[in-house]
Formats: sequence, structure tokens, C-alpha cells
Amino acid sequence: MTEFEERLGYRFKDPGLLKRALTHASARSERSNERLEFLGDRVLGLIIAENLHTLYPSDSEGALALKYNALVRGEACAAAAEAGGAADHIILASSEAGSGGRRKVAILAGTCEALIAALYLDGGLEAARRFVDRLWADQFAQLGSDMRDPKTALQEWAQGRKGDNGAPAYTLVGRDGPDHAPRFAVQVSVSGKGFETGTGGSKREAEQDAARKMLARLGLAP
Repeated sequence: MTEFEERLGYRFKDPGLLKRALTHASARSERSNERLEFLGDRVLGLIIAENLHTLYPSDSEGALALKYNALVRGEACAAAAEAGGAADHIILASSEAGSGGRRKVAILAGTCEALIAALYLDGGLEAARRFVDRLWADQFAQLGSDMRDPKTALQEWAQGRKGDNGAPAYTLVGRDGPDHAPRFAVQVSVSGKGFETGTGGSKREAEQDAARKMLARLGLAP
């Protein structure tokens, strides 16, 4: 734990909190990190919302909400956990570890939220804030003026067309790879505009990739 605490930049007064934050439910421990996930999700939301409120004083509530959603979703939390080196320290059942659990978005995201809660309980809001500010810095830097995801942007474009041309249609056309690291292929079609195929580690990612490609075909920014 000392090695990981060095990565975190924080030494726990209660080391048991850190161990609990890293203990996934699959380990069948009475002290898994599920309750900490619940708390950490709320602490993260407060820190992200406060930072956005400060950094974007001219944004409307809607614009802030789009940025907020991009920063608190599972993929964002998983990326922060990876950047913080948490994956190698998660306590998992051997079966879960053997099936690639240390790289699963849901497990990484949950662990990240639990770590935020542990830092909050052990060192207060400032300890949690330092963790979030450091590991979300790159994601804040990547925020743009248009935070709509590609599916939403394509849907809104389709709704704005004259005539009843229908919404974009998504079809799963392929799945391969092992269970712990699947790859999905999804095709999106738009009436009168053909189709594009996207790929990703989940159906959601593949749909977003397909929508992004369709927007490029239409000459629209995602």
C-alpha cells in the first residue's frame, strides 16, 4: 500500500480505508468498496461541478451540464484510475482477475469513485480535491465548446431535416474477441445518406464511433 500511496501523493491515517476502497465485490469480502463508490460518486460530482462553475463563468446551465456529464461518466473515472495506477492494486477474485477485470471500465470506474470517498473520509474534501484536480487535468483540458456526443449530434441533425426522414438507425453487425476484451461493430444508417460502421470495446463505443464517422461524411463537426 505504501507504493500506491506514493502514487496517490497521500498517506492514509487509516490504511484500512484504502484497502477497502481497492476491494472489489468479487473478492467476497464483507468490506468491499460498494458503499464507498456511492459516496465517492457524490464527492466527485461536487468537485467537478464547482470546478466547472469557476472555469466557465459565461456558460449556461445546459452547457455546464454537458461538460459535467463528460467528466463524471464511467469512462472518465476509469481513465483517471488508469492514470493513477490503481489497476494493479485492485483486490479481485482470481476468476475476475483472470478474465481481465483490471481493465474493465466498470471496475476501474467504481474503484476510482471508492478511492475518492476514502480520501474524503480520511483527509477531508481537500484531499479528495487534490486527487481529482491532478487526475482529471487532461480531461478538463480536452473540453470543447460543443460537448454533445456524436450520437446526440447526429440525432439532432436528423431531427432538424425537412420532411420525415426518420432517426438514425443502429444495428449490431459483429462481435469478436475474448469475453474480457470484446470488440463490437455497429452500423448506423441515415435515410438518403448511406451508412457507416463503427467499432469499439462496447456497443455504446461502437455506436459513438459509427455516429462520428457519419457526421464526418456529412461534413459536420462531431
